[in-house]
Amino acid sequence: MDKTFEYFQMPGPVVTFQNLHYCVKESRGPCRRKGPKKEILKNVSGIMKPGMNAIMGPTGSGKTSLLDVIAGRKDPAGLRSGQVLVDGKAVTSDLRLSSAYVVQDDILMGTLTVRENLTFSANLRLSRQQYSSSDKEQKVNTIIKELGLQDCADTKPTTGLDANTANSIISLLQRLSRNGKTVIFSIHQPRYSIFRQFDHLTLMNRGEIIYAGAAGQAMDYFEELGFEREQFNNPADFFLDITNGDITPTLDSSNAVQLHSSTEKADRNPLALQYRQSVFYGQMMEQLKQLTEVMDPSVSAIQEKASYATPFHYQLMVLVGRTVKNTLRNPQTSYAQMALNIIFALLVGLIYYQIPKTLPEGLQNRIGAFFFLIINMVFGNLSAVELFINERALFIHENSSGYYRTSVYFLSKVFADLLPNRILPIFIFSSISYYMMGLKPNAAAFFLFALTMSLVSLAAVALAFLVSASVASFAMANILIALPYVFMMVFGGFLVNLNSMLSWLSWLKWVSIFRYGLEAVTINEMKEQVFTIDNVTLTGEMYMMAQGIDYSAWGFWQNQVALFGIMFACMVLAYVQLLRINRWK
Repeated sequence: MDKTFEYFQMPGPVVTFQNLHYCVKESRGPCRRKGPKKEILKNVSGIMKPGMNAIMGPTGSGKTSLLDVIAGRKDPAGLRSGQVLVDGKAVTSDLRLSSAYVVQDDILMGTLTVRENLTFSANLRLSRQQYSSSDKEQKVNTIIKELGLQDCADTKPTTGLDANTANSIISLLQRLSRNGKTVIFSIHQPRYSIFRQFDHLTLMNRGEIIYAGAAGQAMDYFEELGFEREQFNNPADFFLDITNGDITPTLDSSNAVQLHSSTEKADRNPLALQYRQSVFYGQMMEQLKQLTEVMDPSVSAIQEKASYATPFHYQLMVLVGRTVKNTLRNPQTSYAQMALNIIFALLVGLIYYQIPKTLPEGLQNRIGAFFFLIINMVFGNLSAVELFINERALFIHENSSGYYRTSVYFLSKVFADLLPNRILPIFIFSSISYYMMGLKPNAAAFFLFALTMSLVSLAAVALAFLVSASVASFAMANILIALPYVFMMVFGGFLVNLNSMLSWLSWLKWVSIFRYGLEAVTINEMKEQVFTIDNVTLTGEMYMMAQGIDYSAWGFWQNQVALFGIMFACMVLAYVQLLRINRWK
């Protein structure tokens, strides 16, 4: 057998890629106009078999891009040619459900401990039919032990790897590869104790491969080209010196003469040209040809459709549990929210304490209080725009890795955020402020008041969810959420009489959360009320008729239906935006 691939002895999945040509369009100018195409990968081909497959190269060489294309994490629109095969079958998006992808940056739930983060992953990525709860717990404990994290397993995770932890991770990956796993990773400049654990090495420079073969033979290959390595020099440093041009080949090597002559022919990457003329490249292409020939032409994709490891309801339970735990461990989004609602309810109750039924204060204070309350219900939800932005990177990583469905993530946020942070605090707020203000003293009126406040808040939250799912920055989100809130407030019927508005602007009242909320609480409170001043009486119905408010039973409930409709429409659009989030790197 050829020594180029002699280290591959174990059975397992074989990943092949041929003629991968990947480009991106550069954006230029303040308007981000599309510029010329930039070549990231230039007709790259290779074979990755079970074992430790390292991809190395200087910054910007394309090593991470190659890994992302193999893993299906790059936008397929940029792939001009080539394909990736697993065991001779074309890779589909389902590969993410049957493979593991570790990103370069730490993406973890910061409020959970190391053990809790690992348990969360185990619960969603290990099948319930094959692994019991005790089996998952044992696996988590095994990983913690193998990584040497026993002392910090129950503390919050920290970022970065020290030398000992990095070596432990590579050793763990090597043990996995010896069990028939194909481990492919990009690495910049490893120390020798890590480098010697590599089975296969792919060196990249300027988007092209300059060496691909056994890691132990890479030194001999470059020495044959005339590159001399200093004694005791780390092989990884030696390779980077070559790709960076810090080392030039000696003149007494025939291969070195060929290298210089290729430069004279204006070849942009003489190292890549030299590799394509080497025995390593020829043997690799021969193996690619053999693997392609055994591929069934009728099979265009992996036939066994991968599915999620856990069912929908179980994913929802795990996600809701994590979201609730994260909320409780973040005082700013849990206890502070409740405390602020109680304080604000007391403040409103004191300002509008026991509103009388005499004119003009009885009427003015009631309408003013209602408008003030609705402003609080709407603008008090500005913090909801952070919901999907804060966890955007985490969601993209976990969803792309097959942890859970997008619908599960969305519903978990809806259930875990709306009930503890929106609905429950509003009922407590209403219980305090309603009776302190001296509004209608009956239970039915109170519950209708609380229902209206809840729907106003939920409609505002849903709009915030939509904005949060649509943009990636807080600055843009704050602008996009403040503008509709302000316009809705202006066309709510308190600051401007809606009957006197210009006809071409009047349509805005139909999308105003303020209008529907203000009309609903006004009908609930003012109906069958009588106000007096100097033996002159004014009924609530007379006031509402003058304002153009339909105070019939349907007039009240149509406002509730409208608020629910706004909430539902915004929720659906927010979910659609989550589906449209760009997951490509």
